[in-house]
Amino acid sequence: MADNKGLRINEQIRVREIRLIDDEGEQRGIVPTKEALIMAKERGLDLVEVAPTANPPVCKILDFGKYRFEQEKKLRDSKKNQKTLKLKEIRMQPKIGAGDLDTKAKHVQEFLDEGNKVKITIRFRGRELAHTELGYDVLKEVQNRLDGNYVIEKQPAMEGRFMSMTLAQKSKKSNEVSSNV
Repeated sequence: MADNKGLRINEQIRVREIRLIDDEGEQRGIVPTKEALIMAKERGLDLVEVAPTANPPVCKILDFGKYRFEQEKKLRDSKKNQKTLKLKEIRMQPKIGAGDLDTKAKHVQEFLDEGNKVKITIRFRGRELAHTELGYDVLKEVQNRLDGNYVIEKQPAMEGRFMSMTLAQKSKKSNEVSSNV
């Protein structure tokens, strides 16, 4: 059983004495390791080192296969409850019509409502680079068309031929803070 992720079991435990917890969860006190191994074998279970840094190390008598399964199940369940944040990108040009701007702003709002971050990018072509203030105006107009339930994570800035800013949904904590101000 080499894949037990650092846990020592049965004969892998090399100390002379351990603090033992039996299969019913009762403390048995400090016991010689050989005696604890015999107790575990009599019950058809394993001796597992659960706190190796304690003095003396703490060991439990339990079914190691079942214990490992439970640990993996807890890990899977904790991963299920995590929400992965995605960065969505919306691209525009400085010469965008009002209807198109409405549509893009609506998409940004939907992404924010889903809990995603949104990077809004304005692409400048040719002579448009001489009028980057038009890009700022477009980004400000997008902000005006959104409901105020967002935070600007990255202010509008030029990156080569692109100007971009990043928005994220306000956390519930920041909502409470802003309503108290």
